[in-house]
Amino acid sequence: MDIKTTEKTGPAERDEKDGGAAGTATTGDLDGAPDGDLTDAPDTDPADDLEDEAAAPAGKETGVGAGAAAVVSAALAAVALTGTWTGKVVSERETLVGQIKTSGSGTPAQQISEIYGDAWHSTALVNGAFALVALIVAVAVLVLPRHPSWVRAVATAGAVLAGLGLLLSIGTYFDLFLSLPTAGS
Repeated sequence: MDIKTTEKTGPAERDEKDGGAAGTATTGDLDGAPDGDLTDAPDTDPADDLEDEAAAPAGKETGVGAGAAAVVSAALAAVALTGTWTGKVVSERETLVGQIKTSGSGTPAQQISEIYGDAWHSTALVNGAFALVALIVAVAVLVLPRHPSWVRAVATAGAVLAGLGLLLSIGTYFDLFLSLPTAGS
C-alpha cells in the first residue's frame, strides 16, 4: 500500500460538497486549517477544551454543591425552629447548675431565674446559633451567581426560616414573648 502526501502552497480551494469549507491543509499547519484561515478549522487542541471548561459557567458540580448547601441551610433553619439535642443538653446542664447554686439558700426568685431562666436562655442561644449558621449558608448560596432555580428557591426558603428562627431565638432570650414567672408574695 502506497501512502502519498500532497503539498499545497496556494490558497485553499473551496469544495462545494462540504458547504464551502477548506479542502486540504498546507504542511505548515498542524491544526488542519489552511494558512491564514483559522475560522474554518476544526477545534482539535486539547488545551482549548480545558480553557473553555474553566471559563464556562460551572456545571453539575457547582449545582450539586450549591444545592447541597441550600438544603443544609433549610435543614439547619428547621432545626433552629424546632430545637436541637444540643440545646436540650445545654438546657439540662443549666438547670442542674441552677439547682446546685440555689439549693437550700436561694430565694424563690433566684430559683426561678437560676433553674428555669438560665436554661430557657441557653436553649435560645443554641437555637439562635443554628439559625445564624443557616442564614449565613443560605445568603452565601444566594449571593453566588448562576445556580439552578430550585437551588435558589431552597436557599430562599432556608434564609426565610433562618431569619424567623433567629427572631424567635432573640425574642426568647430577651423574654419578649413570655416573661419568666415571678414568685408569689
